[in-house]
Amino acid sequence: MSSENTMSLENPFNVFKHWFEKAQQHAHVKYPDAMNLATVSAAGQPSNRTVLLKHWDEAGFVFYTNLTSRKGGEISANGKVSVCFHWDAMDVQIRIEGVCAQVDDAQADIYFDSRPMQSRVGAWASKQSQPLASHAHLLKRVAKQSLKLPLGKMHRPDFWSGFRIVPHRIEFMQMKDYRLHERREFKLIDGHWVNGLLYP
Repeated sequence: MSSENTMSLENPFNVFKHWFEKAQQHAHVKYPDAMNLATVSAAGQPSNRTVLLKHWDEAGFVFYTNLTSRKGGEISANGKVSVCFHWDAMDVQIRIEGVCAQVDDAQADIYFDSRPMQSRVGAWASKQSQPLASHAHLLKRVAKQSLKLPLGKMHRPDFWSGFRIVPHRIEFMQMKDYRLHERREFKLIDGHWVNGLLYP
């Protein structure tokens, strides 16, 4: 692929690093870390939403959430997920499929402590995905939590943590005119990444 000419294609994480860094530097990519996450309910109903990539390495791609939210519940019942990055300004798309594993408490604590105070209070106040009477009711819960919680060190709620998506398939697509896109698929087979091109 044209964006990969100078890179080894033996490891998809090399390609991801190259593309992600370009997206972070691109003036017209507002949220390079935004990825659409798809999960499946116990009844087989898929759902998706945008979450933010907070950490990645060759062990996987990490995001954080309320564990009692819809996505948290669906992941707990079925850890198979997929995410998609679409950077329109760069005409590229990355699709990742894998299995979620909850991050350890120490990693979740470190990230929670790095969040702005209001975001930490919001994590305590929000009953994510549950019915809400009004936005004013949410603001009242936030205000009440602000009074209850300590101003300094605020411990992470037990119901809030992160998931690491451990990938077994990663696809990179460079969009071209007339739908003659370049697609390269990496699949993890017997502990090794193998790759090849796909028809667009």
